[in-house]
Amino acid sequence: MLKISNKVQFSKKANKMQTIGDVKMAIKMFEEKKSSNLRFLLKERFGWMNNYINEQDIGVELGSGAGFAKHFIKSKNFKISDLSDYEHLDFKNVDAQDTKFESESFDFVIASNMIHHIPYPIKFFKEINRVLKKRGKLIIFEPYCSVILQLATMIMRHEGFDFTVNVWDEKKPKSDEEDIWAGNIAVSNLIFDDKEKFKKNLGNLFQIKHEKLSECLIFLNSGGVTSKTFCIPMNYFFLNFLNNIDKFLIKFFPNIFASGRQIVLEKV
Repeated sequence: MLKISNKVQFSKKANKMQTIGDVKMAIKMFEEKKSSNLRFLLKERFGWMNNYINEQDIGVELGSGAGFAKHFIKSKNFKISDLSDYEHLDFKNVDAQDTKFESESFDFVIASNMIHHIPYPIKFFKEINRVLKKRGKLIIFEPYCSVILQLATMIMRHEGFDFTVNVWDEKKPKSDEEDIWAGNIAVSNLIFDDKEKFKKNLGNLFQIKHEKLSECLIFLNSGGVTSKTFCIPMNYFFLNFLNNIDKFLIKFFPNIFASGRQIVLEKV
């Protein structure tokens, strides 16, 4: 992994994103179809997950925020949840580290852009193993802390990254426990880059069934999912063209250009 810096963190006041954490505004803008850029990004971000989900499977997304996954996941028994209590949620006030769901309740659990917000990610993995049925799937999308994402983070002063934390230590938080929007976008790199460490610490719970890097320009020009920033509006033709450029860049220079990581873990 190429690093511009080992650790970069910002205060809330320094953040240059707009409407930070404004879920209601994000939903309103999405429903009014103000951004084809964002719809294209989310279709790419969630669409691949359906390859690991059957129509009748029972599933839940944790840390859903605005709940955009419901527009793209095909399961008829799919619910959304969050630590918050927004009206659009199926399950409210759900802590991903201690969900209170019954054991072996779900065929799949989705965690999209939320693990890097969790103070104790290893507790999360143990909890998901508990609530998944036998051979159930944990379907993950997380930031991949490449050079371009490190640069974007430093420019926008949004969230931050810290490669120095011991992600396997269950006693020390990896992000601010008092701020649900705080995050360490290096967490997925710390968990998944070293496969031997992953196997040693989580191999008794999960095995990796799918892993792929994705997203660069289509993310940077999306305008943001919940927190917003400037973007150049594009139609499907140009967005698809950008996506093909992304695939080329990521294939040959993943540590520079990839900004997203797809992971599917199967319960052992």
